[in-house]
Amino acid sequence: MRIAVTGSSGLVGTELVATLQADGHEVRRLVRRTPRTADEHRWDPAHRQLDDGVLADVDAVVNLAGVGIGDKRWTDAYKREVVDSRVDSTATVAAALAQAAAADPDRPRVLLSASAVGYYGDGGDQVLDESSPAGRDFLADVCVQWEAATAPAEAAGIRVAHLRTGLVLARGGMMAKIRPLFQLGVGGKLGSGKQWWPWISLRDEVDAIRHLLTADVAGPVNLTGPEPVTNAAFTEALGRVLHRPTVLPVPGFALSAVLGEFAQLGVLAGQRALPRVLMEAGFTFTHGDVESALRWALDQH
Repeated sequence: MRIAVTGSSGLVGTELVATLQADGHEVRRLVRRTPRTADEHRWDPAHRQLDDGVLADVDAVVNLAGVGIGDKRWTDAYKREVVDSRVDSTATVAAALAQAAAADPDRPRVLLSASAVGYYGDGGDQVLDESSPAGRDFLADVCVQWEAATAPAEAAGIRVAHLRTGLVLARGGMMAKIRPLFQLGVGGKLGSGKQWWPWISLRDEVDAIRHLLTADVAGPVNLTGPEPVTNAAFTEALGRVLHRPTVLPVPGFALSAVLGEFAQLGVLAGQRALPRVLMEAGFTFTHGDVESALRWALDQH
């Protein structure tokens, strides 16, 4: 397949591109800087600019672009950047794909566009699947706008799947930040520890995207492991993997002091999300429980 990927330098994108290339696919990476290699193509999502020819003959687009949710403190300006970076990139590729479909309507195309389990808001202990309604906080609103931006592609008859991803477990990302704390023996549950963390290993995240390239699935798809756990259970599992104590909880007020609004919505809130659509589509997880995912992510096999 010819597959274009946005956000290819991120945690998921880097692994996905390498895996797709190993599978024998032709990958085109959309980048905002000057291209350095033949597989890179310049685009400007902030101004919704993308050369007409880049997506004209692709079979699929995997859209992962967007600034990190927790990379900076949530000022009004950064919250706007969180929204705009997602909506602009998604609208740009959706419009370009729609234009390509109009010129060549016989070519089957698919858009796999990133979203997040934050779509559901703080679900408490409620079990959530793809039929559950959207929440009403900032992150939920981000996801609603993000997913709505694919409308031009859907209107053009292109199969669109919204990848509602959970916490991706890998050597990088969040795990790289918290592992040193746990290795020093100062890791612990966050707040009450009762909030649900819908994790997924990077291996399964990438494999799920590969599966959805050809599976007959459209609409929202939870990319989460089959057994979500509470933050307390996650903490205990991480302690077992690293052979370290996890007895020092971090109070919610301390997290709020350091992280601001992001603490309440991104750390102390949670979603007990299940991957119903993905499993019904025949996907098999490599890591079916959080401990095996953590051991893989941290090379503690």
